[in-house]
Amino acid sequence: MIIDTHCHLDDARFRDDVDAVIQKAYEQGVQGIIIPGADIDDLGYAQELAHRYEHIFFAAGIHPYHHEQYDEKILRTFLKDEKCIAVGECGLDYFRLPEDAEEKHAEKQIQQEIFAKQIALAREIKKPLIVHIRDANEDSRRLLVEGKAHEVGGVLHCYNASKHLLDLANSDFYFGIGGVLTFKNAKNLVEVLPLIPKEKLLLETDAPYLTPMPYRGERNEPAYTLLVAEKMAELLNMSVTELHNLTSKNAFTLFKALEKIKLATI
Repeated sequence: MIIDTHCHLDDARFRDDVDAVIQKAYEQGVQGIIIPGADIDDLGYAQELAHRYEHIFFAAGIHPYHHEQYDEKILRTFLKDEKCIAVGECGLDYFRLPEDAEEKHAEKQIQQEIFAKQIALAREIKKPLIVHIRDANEDSRRLLVEGKAHEVGGVLHCYNASKHLLDLANSDFYFGIGGVLTFKNAKNLVEVLPLIPKEKLLLETDAPYLTPMPYRGERNEPAYTLLVAEKMAELLNMSVTELHNLTSKNAFTLFKALEKIKLATI
């Protein structure tokens, strides 16, 4: 069994063939998929997919690029759903900041404010976080620590190989590893991977983005989680079956609601 802990099945690029994509993934052993909330306008469709398929779940949150959409009342409505198992995708992304100094500062401030609110919301409703961090290691770590995010834990989605974030493993945070691991320029991630406690590793695709080799440049999909697993198993000197079982067990530990699809062999 494989769990794809981060897959944007609600993305427009899947609208024409989403059922076929899901079926293909399931037949290849991807028997659990989590759709992270990134755009509030897509949450309804993510919820629909989660209720259409027993092995699909979703999360509700606001991506830092869409911070202007933040509406706690709407998020709370979705978070009450038993198939909504996490808060996120939330976090900080400083990759595309304005050049003007004042505008840059204002953008950072609003992102931090919205991230802090989602950390507090996760603690209140006792659901883990799905955290997006890009070019914002220091502030992200600070907000997670100050916000006592260890009370609910979560996953650092698309872990960026920063050693500065590794100690979050001690605060019940997991590390999502996706297609980037297969890239030729993934030297830092390859070097850091063995430093992550094995019991804190999760598989993800971030589909339709970050497609693993040899399909880089094409649309990513949950079936390609197998390619990430193969590369991770190779680097950690594990069998692919061991890697599947390890990461699935980790996913069940973090996302308790996934127990509904847990196989007796895991």
